[in-house]
Amino acid sequence: MAGDLTITVNGAARRVEANPQTPLLYVLRNELQLNSPRFGCGVGQCGACSVLLEGKEIRSCTTPVSAAAGKEITTLEGLPALSGTPLHPVQQAWIDEQVPQCGYCQSGMMIQAVALLSTTTNPSEQRIRTVMNGHLCRCGTYPRILTAVQKAAAAMRAGKS
Repeated sequence: MAGDLTITVNGAARRVEANPQTPLLYVLRNELQLNSPRFGCGVGQCGACSVLLEGKEIRSCTTPVSAAAGKEITTLEGLPALSGTPLHPVQQAWIDEQVPQCGYCQSGMMIQAVALLSTTTNPSEQRIRTVMNGHLCRCGTYPRILTAVQKAAAAMRAGKS
């Protein structure tokens, strides 16, 4: 049975009408028209649907919307607000390193990178690889993703965030 829920997305409280068990991904895309989280596998294995919930990366395709009620959700569209710049340093690094090919998975990749860099200011290559494991890219842009995460970390350490 559908009900009214209030969720906070990218700093704005939004009232949604959804069954509490509806996947958060469907509410974000279909009701709130946010296109960055993508449907990939539907079982939380690919990472295309990733968003930040209270600053931690989650898979929105397997998270019920009720689990997000009263908590802060950040999508790719909301990342600039986290850094106070037109683009978050991770987004800028993705552009600078020309990471995307098809781009389908990149929103989730950037969300995971932001989560990593919020807790680890100078991650090793191995740490980046470990944390990004589970985010799948059919185009195989992993070397550029690694470089972009390192570049974003350097920019954030230098105070460019």
